[in-house]
Amino acid sequence: MDGKHISRYALLTALAMTLAWLESLLPVPAAVPGMKLGLTNLVVVFALERMSARDAAAISLVRVLLVSFTFGNAYSFAYSLAGAALSLVVMLLLKKTGRFSILGVSVAGGVSHNIGQILVAMAVLGTGRLIYYLPALLVSGVAAGTAIGIAGGIVAKRVRI
Repeated sequence: MDGKHISRYALLTALAMTLAWLESLLPVPAAVPGMKLGLTNLVVVFALERMSARDAAAISLVRVLLVSFTFGNAYSFAYSLAGAALSLVVMLLLKKTGRFSILGVSVAGGVSHNIGQILVAMAVLGTGRLIYYLPALLVSGVAAGTAIGIAGGIVAKRVRI
């Protein structure tokens, strides 16, 4: 890996951390505890569009680790990792088919991120009753995924990396 590649990783990881910090400052009136806008996923969507799958996975993992250790705790790490991993796998599979735009990939990523997090919450708390949050999480995943997909498409067209 050359210096230019490492610099890209560092820049995108720093951007993801900055977006995570910014998101932590924004009050989000939510029906479900812990619901967020998912601004950091903009970096992953951009990396999927403009870099390799391996690059996007590495940036996503480093982002989860650093953001969780900086702003969170063990539980937030577990939730973030599960959401990010499922989201990344789904987005990679859809992108690989060539049938989905960046918007479609992002929406699927937003929804699958929320599904991953609700599955971890159910396991941690030992109850299936949290499934009742799923409809609200699916709606928020579609909304956030749409916004991130639109922004990601614009950024991917305009930013050369």
